[in-house]
Amino acid sequence: MKNVKILHLLLFLVFLHACFARADFAPYFYDNGPYSHNGNLALFSLSEDTAVGTQIYSLNGTDPEGQEVRYGISFYPGSKEYFRVDPVSGNITLVEQLDREKQDSIDVLVSITDGRSKVVERVTIFVMDANDEKPDFQNMPAIIDVLETTESGSSIFKVEAVDRDTGSGGSVTYYLQNPQPALFAIDRHSGVLRIKSGEMLDYEKTKTHFVTVVAKDGGGNFNGKEQFMSSSATLTINVIDAQDTPPSFIGTPYFGYVYEISVPGSEIFTVSAKDGDVGNPNPIRYSFEEGDDGVFHINKTSGCITLLTLPIYLKREIFNIKVKASEVSPEGRLLDYGVATVVIRVVDLNNNPPTFYGEKGPQNMFELTMYEHPPEGEILRGLKITVNDSDQGANAKFNLRLIGPGRMLRVVPQTVLNEAQVTILVEDSAAMDYEKNHFLTYKLLAVEIDTPERFSATADIVIHLLDTNDNAPRFSSDYYIARIPENSPGGSNVVSVTATDPDSGPWGEVKYSIYGSGADLFLIQPASGIIYTQPWASLDAEVRSKYNFYVKAEDTEGKYSLAEVFVTVLDLNDHPPAFNDNFLETTMVIGAPVKIEAVDDDAEIPNNVIEYAIMKADPDNNIFDINADTGEIVLKSYIKSMAIIQNITKQRDCTWSLVVQARDRGQPSFSTTAVVKIDITEAVKSRFVSYFLGLRKRPGAVFGICLTIVTFAISLTIFISTFIYWNSVKKSRIQSQGKIRKIRGRPVP
Repeated sequence: MKNVKILHLLLFLVFLHACFARADFAPYFYDNGPYSHNGNLALFSLSEDTAVGTQIYSLNGTDPEGQEVRYGISFYPGSKEYFRVDPVSGNITLVEQLDREKQDSIDVLVSITDGRSKVVERVTIFVMDANDEKPDFQNMPAIIDVLETTESGSSIFKVEAVDRDTGSGGSVTYYLQNPQPALFAIDRHSGVLRIKSGEMLDYEKTKTHFVTVVAKDGGGNFNGKEQFMSSSATLTINVIDAQDTPPSFIGTPYFGYVYEISVPGSEIFTVSAKDGDVGNPNPIRYSFEEGDDGVFHINKTSGCITLLTLPIYLKREIFNIKVKASEVSPEGRLLDYGVATVVIRVVDLNNNPPTFYGEKGPQNMFELTMYEHPPEGEILRGLKITVNDSDQGANAKFNLRLIGPGRMLRVVPQTVLNEAQVTILVEDSAAMDYEKNHFLTYKLLAVEIDTPERFSATADIVIHLLDTNDNAPRFSSDYYIARIPENSPGGSNVVSVTATDPDSGPWGEVKYSIYGSGADLFLIQPASGIIYTQPWASLDAEVRSKYNFYVKAEDTEGKYSLAEVFVTVLDLNDHPPAFNDNFLETTMVIGAPVKIEAVDDDAEIPNNVIEYAIMKADPDNNIFDINADTGEIVLKSYIKSMAIIQNITKQRDCTWSLVVQARDRGQPSFSTTAVVKIDITEAVKSRFVSYFLGLRKRPGAVFGICLTIVTFAISLTIFISTFIYWNSVKKSRIQSQGKIRKIRGRPVP
């Protein structure tokens, strides 16, 4: 029995353990309150301007058994899914843009599970407002009609705008954009639009006004910053016309004309007026107020003014008629009116063009012969011209113009009324030149000024010019350059000069002459201008190669001009080169040149350019070179000492005779030769030794030197002998005096 009880106890304990082992408690969320960002989302609120992708909350819960939990979020069917949750971390992310004005709260189901048990809670997330909405006009844009007589200060429209935001972002104030300061004003809070105090609408000035109203909210937070939103709309105000403006005439001032051919009933002018209230105009009736003198009539409906009598019976030339235009009411009463003045002028008919007259009647060609270059301002008295227009008043007023080459002449007067004597004056004397134009042709033109027809007339004026001697001869060049060979015989042509005188007849004949310090060897043919040498002249370029003198061209009255002539005597090769001596002796030191020189008396190159050459050498072995341009003779480059020379010549005597030629470069070429005897010495010898070696060829110089040495030796011997003699005499005198003094000093015995 005892064992059975123990067995039952053990079975009961096993049962209890199995029961407790199977027990599982559900997970749960932490409730951290509405201002926490983790928990179960209870009473959580979120601003509508939160950016998509923002982590907005973290679900947070636990499992009593410590099991790992997972989180979830779901929405009711048909609802937009604004959020997404990470099942492990519980982080909730915004995935759709919020809009409080469309949905101000969102119901979601959040869940937590430990794998066995799942807890689901329904929570509401509140969407908070941000200032993201502009004011929205409810009754604009709009078009309204306002009578122009509406009193100032009157309300004409109430603007309404709504902002769906809350708080200050939902309050609206009103402004006028670019306000028209003279007409309208708006109440900032109520939106009532009024005509400004003291102002009135005027249909005749402006028929339509466009007013732009701005609605602005009170501002609010958006994305962390203060933001103000506004919108605008336009109100079109049509001004309704009222009968408050008198008629006005169109196209003033008015001018009409009665012509000499007008007849009674002729239409003179038609006036036109319209009611100033163009929105609702009344018909117009026309009438004369004053000034018509009973000779004109006006149609009361059309405004056409007509003539009642013949022009010859009109007492005045100008009529100032006041015409009245009156409004007619629907009942036929005359209302407000306007007045305009019509000026009617009785005028002559323009049926006569200007006409030119000469001494014998109408004329369209006038001719005159005169000398060229008359004084400026001189009247061309040979022209007798009159111009006339037979019309009257403005029809007889015309301008005169002179059309022709340059501005040589001027017409006076330039404006004519009815008739005038035409005067032609000289304006530019220098241009009236016979050498340029033998005759001048002008058109004299008369053109009416103020007439529609612009009648005109023309006349030809032909002026024949006579020549005067007004020109001096003129050379074809200011200077002439000539060249002549020096061997030209006397009477040879040098150069031909040319001068022309444009004057006609004898005044155009030219005579030539020459003068000046360089003209002695030359003559000129007076008629042709050919310059040639004197018959006895002999030109020598070596004596004088340049001549210049003046040539004079003169007409029959002594008018002249000068040109300068430059003559160059061309050198010919007529002198051969010449040495100072045809036999030259010199000494050459090895390494130093010996120079010879010839002179050519020709004046110019290449005639006086000399080339040198060695024609012959004695002994035959030519050991020399010569510079063809300078005449310097040098030993060939391989000869450095006397030993080399002696080895070549096999002689001790180093003396050479060279035949040197000097040739000029002229055509033909001339040449001359000279014999040059050269003694060669060592370069190491002094100049003194070289000098004495050269004396071998000059015995006279040797005798002079010897005589000088002997004379100097004799003179020196005499000077020394004289000096010794006088010195001995002086000493002997001193000794004699000493002896005498000693004798005088001895005592007497």
